[in-house]
Amino acid sequence: MTNLYIDADACPVKSEAERVATRHRVKMYVVSNGGLRPSQNPLVENIIVPEGPDVADMWIADRATKGDVVVTGDIPLAAKCVEAGAQVLKHNGEALTQANIGNVLATRDLMADLRSADPFRQGGGKGFTKADRSRFLDALERALRAAARA
Repeated sequence: MTNLYIDADACPVKSEAERVATRHRVKMYVVSNGGLRPSQNPLVENIIVPEGPDVADMWIADRATKGDVVVTGDIPLAAKCVEAGAQVLKHNGEALTQANIGNVLATRDLMADLRSADPFRQGGGKGFTKADRSRFLDALERALRAAARA
């Protein structure tokens, strides 16, 4: 049976994911360090993990498997989940797969090195748009349909 895992601490699409999961009658795990308003939806389980670096990521990585869908912006977590056979989506709907995860990891590491070497190259990035939200909804819909067929 398919499960949907949400790396929720900085996730801008929790409510959208809940709507799609409910439509597909898929169990959704919202994993965070706390501070989120729990959903009353019986298909949504709020998991509060202890404080600490990457504890929520480890919780998801230990459970995600083939046939599951994971929503995260954390690239190392995404790599672990892809390796376990789960489908992984970023918040903007971009799929992370065996074919592209190596390149995405390398780019992430390169950008981290550039930021640490240049104190003026901090922050930034483009904002989250309505188009990103729409792409996410479409991608999650397709991912849950594919998981149901598998």
